[in-house]
Amino acid sequence: MTAKSAAAAIRSTVHGYPRQGRDRELKKAIEGYWKGSVTAGALLAAAAGLRRENWAQLAEAGVQEVPTGDFSLYDHVLDATVAVGAIPARHRAAVDADPLDGYFAMARGTQEVAPLEMTKWFDTNYHYLVPELGPDTVFTANPAKAVGELGEALALGHAARPVLVGPVTYLLLAKPAPGVADDFRPITLLDRLLPVYAELLAGLRAAGAEWVQLDEPALVQDRTPAELNFAARAYRELGALTERPRLLVASYFDRLGEALPVLAKAPVEGLAMDFTGPAAANLDDLAAVGGLPGKRLVAGVVDGRNVWINDLGKSLATLATLLGLADRVDVAPSCSLLHVPLDAAAERDLDPQLARWLAFARQKAEETALLARGLREGTDAIAADLAANRADLASRAASPITRDPAVRARTAAVTEADVRRAQPYPVRAEAQRARLGLPLLPTTTIGSFPQTAELRVARADLTAGRIDAAAYHERMAAEVREVIAHQEEAGLDVLVHGEPERNDMVQYFAEQLTGYLATRHGWVQSYGTRYVRPPVLAGDVSRPHPMTVDWFRFAQGLTDRPVKGMLTGPVTMLAWSFVRDDQPLADTASQVALALRDEVTDLEAAGAAVVQVDEPALRETLPLRAADRPAYLDWATTAFRLTTSGVRADTQIHTHMCYAEFGAIMAAIDDLDADVISLEATRSHLRVAGELAGAGYPREVGPGVWDIHSPRVPSTDEAVELLRSALAAIPAERLWVNPDCGLKTRGWPETRASLESLVGAARRLRKELAG
Repeated sequence: MTAKSAAAAIRSTVHGYPRQGRDRELKKAIEGYWKGSVTAGALLAAAAGLRRENWAQLAEAGVQEVPTGDFSLYDHVLDATVAVGAIPARHRAAVDADPLDGYFAMARGTQEVAPLEMTKWFDTNYHYLVPELGPDTVFTANPAKAVGELGEALALGHAARPVLVGPVTYLLLAKPAPGVADDFRPITLLDRLLPVYAELLAGLRAAGAEWVQLDEPALVQDRTPAELNFAARAYRELGALTERPRLLVASYFDRLGEALPVLAKAPVEGLAMDFTGPAAANLDDLAAVGGLPGKRLVAGVVDGRNVWINDLGKSLATLATLLGLADRVDVAPSCSLLHVPLDAAAERDLDPQLARWLAFARQKAEETALLARGLREGTDAIAADLAANRADLASRAASPITRDPAVRARTAAVTEADVRRAQPYPVRAEAQRARLGLPLLPTTTIGSFPQTAELRVARADLTAGRIDAAAYHERMAAEVREVIAHQEEAGLDVLVHGEPERNDMVQYFAEQLTGYLATRHGWVQSYGTRYVRPPVLAGDVSRPHPMTVDWFRFAQGLTDRPVKGMLTGPVTMLAWSFVRDDQPLADTASQVALALRDEVTDLEAAGAAVVQVDEPALRETLPLRAADRPAYLDWATTAFRLTTSGVRADTQIHTHMCYAEFGAIMAAIDDLDADVISLEATRSHLRVAGELAGAGYPREVGPGVWDIHSPRVPSTDEAVELLRSALAAIPAERLWVNPDCGLKTRGWPETRASLESLVGAARRLRKELAG
């Protein structure tokens, strides 16, 4: 292809798009279906309407090739499990009886059957459902969803590219099925899986697909030579198929590293690569392997994971270099736009100047199309856009919002003594036991209690001005009274106030700290129908006033039992926000930690004997490459200790983590120096207890024994068996009894019944241990 024809052929595309709709219509339709108020037909029609709307938005933005198959009713990895027929044995009957109900049963479980395990999608806050595979797994192609959604897009006149989870990533993300040996490696099923992918590809080709994208983000992680050989074999065999579309193998989130030569040599027609953040190293690496002669390169130059406007001039320079490294270069975001909100234009309450710094999914699609136009037609064609972009970037860099001299001076003054508890753990543990007087196997919850419809209505009424602050406060106070009374009645040992006043565990604090911006419509999918509204961290951070102390005092005044002070930790405050990209994350983390430190010491002064600082994002933010991890873990654990090290020996510091693989961060968990850690563990059958014991973890632990992401209620017998497995690894003197996570998404009936099971299990085991 000549340079002129290559420029004329440049197109814009995206890897995926937010699923929820403008007003979270998908969430409402699915939850209505679960409640029985929406029929299956109405749910599927609503989903089809949202797909049409997404494609129309992309086309309007100027995107010339839209993705299909990225839309999901719950999770795209679960969709892949259905597409390859890898239905767990315990769910087969439900799937055979009703595919839609069976699909949701795999995701959420039922009272009789446990769901699939859930964990974080690489280093994002999205959660996927982990495939369960074993030596007896039989794969069967089910192309209905992929073919159907492609047909919808083609019928509307769109140039469309189906997107599937690639076979290597699917197997590398899988785990051994229950009853299968832990050392079983699902990747060894590749030869069994490839014919199924061949059938899926043939079906898509027959349905009109010219290209199919196979996502292989697992290849940006450190991979063994054997795993790279599996990848080479996979694409050698798929590339050799005769009845197939052209193949685009996509990677994102980091540099491909040692996997790049493997994919560059593979007999596929194109690669999609990320060129943002740490993946910017892909540019030099691609040049080092001689580029992609004869292949298509989809260049991810617009950051698909953050909300700041693109530096268009910088991206154009990167793209100009890439034009010489591939036969054809198309422009794209770095990854699926699933990870950002839908439309910044909906944020009408933001200062107009600040709003011009932001780009959500629709704006990122427009930036992508604009860059492609600039490459096709030359920069003169987009000169006005480039000038406006430079002005917006300069406005942000010069804004006083971004810098507070007092915050920077305080951060610079932090010493080593500020990030270490004054007493070693054994001294602290003895002082805490004396102060708290808790029984063996103490029971507690993680923090939140059900956020009922009545609470959401009260919050909406306050926002709309239908009630005043005093009426809202009394409604929240009534809820706290009920939560405390219920916990006392249930027999819990360490209580929480239930957090009825909190809209979100990050947003609640962000709205009270300087440097943060809150959005009204910035929803992002966390899992299933759970959407969060990450705040935007735009400037230096400080705490103007106490944030939680009054509610702690109120709750503690209702009971003689200890009530936990509840905070979100500094790493999670960053990970679950859209963070400024104009200074190192470590500097921003220290600012947040100092603001939270003030809150911790104020809680202690108000009488809190237990303060919990949640860090569920510590593992999820772990860099994907091992070489990058020590530096991250150093500043992350330092920020946590900076938050928590200003308290007395007899004040017990708790932390909590959920839905991640913890084995890679055992040393960091120890380095947090928290007195008690609670961890999600139910779906993994308390595997983390053994991991902690194997690592010699010396402090107290609460591995979760109630899966709060499922509506099923655990029996007392189930909780007892899980606790017995934990006791095989952790001494009773250091074991706590608690759910996996907060109870915000659960209803009161299942909450009451489940807590009864947990407390009953603890009491039964106390008797056994005493006998």
